[in-house]
Amino acid sequence: MLIECIPNVSEGRRPDVVAAMADAIRRVAGIRLLDYSSDASHHRSVFTLAGDAAGVEQAVLALFERAVADIDLRTHRGEHPRLGAVDVVPFVPIEGVTMADCVALAKKAGAAIAERFHIPVYLYEDASADPARKNLEDIRRGEFEGLAKKMATAGWAPDFGPSAPHPTAGASVVGARMPLIAYNINLATDRLDVAKKIAAAIRQSSGGFRYVKAAGFKLEHRGIVQVSMNLTNYEKTPIFRVFETVRREAARYGVSILESEIVGLIPSAALAGAAEFYLQLEGFKPDQVLENKLRQV
Repeated sequence: MLIECIPNVSEGRRPDVVAAMADAIRRVAGIRLLDYSSDASHHRSVFTLAGDAAGVEQAVLALFERAVADIDLRTHRGEHPRLGAVDVVPFVPIEGVTMADCVALAKKAGAAIAERFHIPVYLYEDASADPARKNLEDIRRGEFEGLAKKMATAGWAPDFGPSAPHPTAGASVVGARMPLIAYNINLATDRLDVAKKIAAAIRQSSGGFRYVKAAGFKLEHRGIVQVSMNLTNYEKTPIFRVFETVRREAARYGVSILESEIVGLIPSAALAGAAEFYLQLEGFKPDQVLENKLRQV
């Protein structure tokens, strides 16, 4: 049984605090911390861990213990929208488990988080039966600052926990989903309007690609802007198609792409698809990749 979990935490500027959260995850028996990274402009860190259901749940609770102690959203400011100290916790089936197993784990972990830390928990994606709570951006709209008012309105009681936000940790969103790619494209300009127009052109919610969520941000410390994306199905909307569309849209405004970045981990098939496209490889097969072939032998 192998489940991946990718908690997003609202802290990206204090390396010692992020390292303490990483250590808390590592100390859980049977858990592998595969990757973690921080972004100061977003004021956010993303952890990627994997293990069986029991181990992953314990690692998430260990992460919450550190995050609740060290993060105060009343003084938190960053480019990325956020609802909680531990903002979102997705569980992803990898091997020997089903989506139903991950849904059950999301509900079990969500109840434990609410009980132990007195934090409201909302379920999302496959873990939620409410259409209004399937999409993360719908739950997070209004962010921490508008959370108390939102929770007081009809239809926004949490799935678990108190009916008001935790004073410093807000609320958390826990769910189950298929793998996604967190992908950012940085533009060689400081024009935020350009990044926002491009994000609107490519994201599903405003008529763009079906499996793309996108927003435009300013990276103040670098003097540039970013189109920040989640690609929720890299097979149906491949990464190279998104890159090419952003490049063409940017050119309309006389802007070029400076660089792109992957946050966390990415399936090898997504990179193989990009290589096949840009190198114009004829009849390319995944088992032509040396490492893939070695696993088959």
